[in-house]
Amino acid sequence: MSSETVIASLTAAVDANPGDVPLRLHLAGLLLDARRAGEAIAQIGQALARDPADAQAQALMQRALGGGVPPAGSTATPGPTPPAAGAADDALAAYERELSDVVPPRFAPAADEPEPVRGDSDRVFDVETSTVRLADVGGMTDVKERLELAFLGPLRNPELRRLYGKSLRGGLMLYGPPGCGKTFLAKAIAGEMGAKFISLSIVQVLDMWMGNSERNLHELFQTARRSAPCVLFLDEVDALGHKRSKANSSSMRTLGNQLLAELDGVEGNNEGVFVLAATNTPWDVDPALRRPGRLDRVVLVLPPDAPARTSILEYHLRDRPIANIDVRRIVAATEDFSGADLAHLCESAAEFAMADSIRRGEVRMIEQRDFERALSDVRPSTRPWFTTARNVAMFANEGGSYDDLVAYLKRRKLL
Repeated sequence: MSSETVIASLTAAVDANPGDVPLRLHLAGLLLDARRAGEAIAQIGQALARDPADAQAQALMQRALGGGVPPAGSTATPGPTPPAAGAADDALAAYERELSDVVPPRFAPAADEPEPVRGDSDRVFDVETSTVRLADVGGMTDVKERLELAFLGPLRNPELRRLYGKSLRGGLMLYGPPGCGKTFLAKAIAGEMGAKFISLSIVQVLDMWMGNSERNLHELFQTARRSAPCVLFLDEVDALGHKRSKANSSSMRTLGNQLLAELDGVEGNNEGVFVLAATNTPWDVDPALRRPGRLDRVVLVLPPDAPARTSILEYHLRDRPIANIDVRRIVAATEDFSGADLAHLCESAAEFAMADSIRRGEVRMIEQRDFERALSDVRPSTRPWFTTARNVAMFANEGGSYDDLVAYLKRRKLL
C-alpha cells in the first residue's frame, strides 16, 4: 500500500475520531515523511490545542519547523537539515501567526508593550463643531458678501432655495497671501452654518503604499457625507490638487483624479457637503479643480484692511498691560501686514517692554515706544507673495480668473 493511500486512510480516521491524539500524531509523522509540512503542522497544532505539554507533539512541531532531530523514543523520524537561524525564526513566526487560533503564542506581550498599530481601515478623522462666527472676523466685507451669496443665504432660506433650485452642494476656493485668515474664515463659515467642520492637509492623505492615499481621501469624504451638513476644508489644496501635467509621479496624478471624482460625487452624494479649499498659490492648482460644479467659486482673501487690523490689534492686546497706545497710528503703519504679522508685532512689543522691566528692576506697561521699536524690526510677510502675484496677474490671467487680484493691485498702484 502506498504512503499516499495510508495518509488518506489515516486522514479519514482522524476526521471520524478528532479526539484520538496518538492517531493524529502518527498521521503528522507520515505527512512530514512525505514532505507535506503544512498539513502536518495543522495536525500537530490540533494535538497541542488539546495538550500543550505533549512531548511527542512538541518534538514533531520542532521537526516540522526545522528544529532538528526529535528525542529518543519519539515516533517521529529525523527531518531535513534545519535552515539558517534567521530563516527558521521567520518560518516559526509565520506559522505562529497562521495557527494563532490553535496554538498558544510562545511569548506573552509585556504589560507596558504598546498595542500593534492597526491598518488605515480603522482611521478616524476629527469632526469638529466650530464656535467661531463671521462676526468674529474683522473686516473682509467683500469676502463675507461672497460667502453669503454662495453658501449662507441658501442655507438660511430653504423655501427660496427649493424655489430657485439651488443645491446645497458646492465648492469655493480661498486664495491670498499666507497668514491672512483663510483657515479662521473657513471655521467661521462652519460656525455660521451650524455645520460640522473637518480640516484636511496633505499629510493626512499621503501614504507610502499604493492605493492607500486614494482610500484615505475617499474615507475623509465619506466621513463628511455622514456628518452633513459639513464644511470640508482642504488646506493647501495646491499640494493635493497640483497640476497633473506637472506632477512628478503617477501616484500624485492618480490622487488628483480621485479628488476630482470625490468632488463630482461619483462615489457618494455630496448634498450638504460644502467644500472649502485654501491656497497661497492658486496658479499651481489643476484647472480641472476649478471647473463648474467643483471649486468653481474663487474668493481673494487679502491682508486685513484698516478696520480688520484694528480688531486684530485689540484682540492681541486685550489681556496685556498697555498704556497710551495709539492704535490708529499703528494701523496706519501696518498696511500689507497679515493677521499673523500683527500678532507677531504685538508679541515683539511685549518682549521689548518685558526686557526693559527686567533691566530696570520695575514692571512697566507696554507703551507706544515699544510698538515703534517693533515696527522697525517687523516687516510685512505678504510682499514677496504680491511680487509673484503681480507677474501672474500680468501674464497668466486667462479667462479673468484673477480679475479681483488685478483690481486690487491697480488700486495699490502695484500694476
